[in-house]
Amino acid sequence: MAMIEPCMRFNPNCATKPQLPAGVADYDSSIKNPISYNGPFFKSDIPWPEPVASWTAGESVTVKFQPGGAAHGGGHCQFAISYDNGKTSAIVHKVMEHCFFNGPSTSNEAEVLSYTFKLPADVPAASNAQFIWVWTNAIGNRELYTGIADITIANSGGSKSYTGQATIFPNHEGYDTIPEFGGDYTTGLSLYDNAPNVTISSSGYTADSSSKQKPTTSKSSEPSSSDSEFETSPSPKASVSFVVHNAVKVTSSSESETPSSTAPSVKPTSNQGADGECEPGTLQCNDDGSGFSICTWGKWSDEFTCAQ
Repeated sequence: MAMIEPCMRFNPNCATKPQLPAGVADYDSSIKNPISYNGPFFKSDIPWPEPVASWTAGESVTVKFQPGGAAHGGGHCQFAISYDNGKTSAIVHKVMEHCFFNGPSTSNEAEVLSYTFKLPADVPAASNAQFIWVWTNAIGNRELYTGIADITIANSGGSKSYTGQATIFPNHEGYDTIPEFGGDYTTGLSLYDNAPNVTISSSGYTADSSSKQKPTTSKSSEPSSSDSEFETSPSPKASVSFVVHNAVKVTSSSESETPSSTAPSVKPTSNQGADGECEPGTLQCNDDGSGFSICTWGKWSDEFTCAQ
């Protein structure tokens, strides 16, 4: 999924978009893919050379998403404002449980591609603010999708600051992993409910001491094919700190396998402890290299086979 209004950096599919800034060679062809687990929170920390939207505090705004993206059965969406290029941000709207859908769904095709909500009246004016979208998917590998767009905000009331819940980044390094919902759309809601408050302004911010937000960097995220179809998660209800893409679990003759297009690059690991435990998040190849096991909760999983 990808945000097209306001146009997120550097989406090639928006109806109108600014020219690329100096130093950026091309638009992002993988814009609909999730961010990498241990990369920056956004695919670019370089802003558009001009704002893509002009909003007014206290008035309704509309956010639109690109058709054709994989909606992964919905999930939790956060919408936030930042004044420091996404390093800190405060929530202005949330769509929990069924983002991109009208209710529970196992579909990969979005039903809802547009959200209209009122921007809080005390959001401060700024000529270089950022609007942020963060989505945790309900079905499939445990991933995180984000977007950042450069906007201006007008406020005739003279508000100097805005206080709201801090944006959280589940399924990213340093944050809790939300397991697949498995039909329970309340999964992970407590993380959002318990997020600390943060006060932001165009001149700075103050944050609750428990806030876990981290600064972005210019490191680019790894491309992923997961936006094209559902992928299976090796352990749907386990909080694991990585994602294995395009893997097929070894099954008995009475079980079906999930097809996959490319094999993961897996290297042997020696993280096996003397007592049989292992380090969570590591992989271990079998003897002939045709498959691997995953360490989850300190134990090796059933074997997965590398797709051909």
